[in-house]
Amino acid sequence: MHVLITNDDGIDSPGLAALAVATRDAGHEITVAAPSREYSGASAALTAVEADGRILVEPRTLAGLPGVTAWSVAASPAFIVLVALTGGLGAPPDLVLSGINIGANAGRAVTHSGTVGAALTAALGGCRAAAFSVGHSIRPPAQPTWQTPATLVTRLLPALADIPPGVVLNVNCPDVPSFDQVRGVRRARLATFGAVQFTVSERGEGYLRMTLEDNEAALEEGTDEYYLNRQYATVTPIRPAAEAADIAVQVDDVDIALPV
Repeated sequence: MHVLITNDDGIDSPGLAALAVATRDAGHEITVAAPSREYSGASAALTAVEADGRILVEPRTLAGLPGVTAWSVAASPAFIVLVALTGGLGAPPDLVLSGINIGANAGRAVTHSGTVGAALTAALGGCRAAAFSVGHSIRPPAQPTWQTPATLVTRLLPALADIPPGVVLNVNCPDVPSFDQVRGVRRARLATFGAVQFTVSERGEGYLRMTLEDNEAALEEGTDEYYLNRQYATVTPIRPAAEAADIAVQVDDVDIALPV
């Protein structure tokens, strides 16, 4: 397959290189295109830096990837995917892989992730996609062991060829020194509440201060956060935003039943 490799940590992220090397070594043709700076938390925002109406794109040569086409793009991950799907960076990809993100992207908070946002944008375009992350919470590991999630990428690549177009596999790998220490791979639901949550720690005149608090006791069994905190890798198939077909809406005292 022709695979687009992108991320939200930026073109110089070692996680991007680890994902690209694993995909290339599995025999796929790859194009790397990633933001020129970090875009964490960008979700599926479509933003770019323009000069005279032109998006800034710079060719790059990445260490360990000789001969691989690579671009540094002054744009958000989702925008880069949109450009790639329309042929702006060469032949449109058959598969989009985003990551490997430094820190987990789990639970319903994946809505805010630039890593997952890139993959969801690909799915909206009818493309197969996956998002890969390493860690067990939104507190990123200081120095991830890249070979562990890269091994997981290699193991999952054959399955990605068989998922329906328009579906994203959201994949999280615990940060452990070797893949042998991963207890297994589990299909998991998106957690309602994360292992780490934002709280308001201080209110002042004209400002708020936010802090992070651990909340592992509230983790729901069978969810991605639950398994990650028990050293399992997790896989969750997700789709982009879609109609809630089972909901009835009342407008001007008239019930509008939406077909299931």
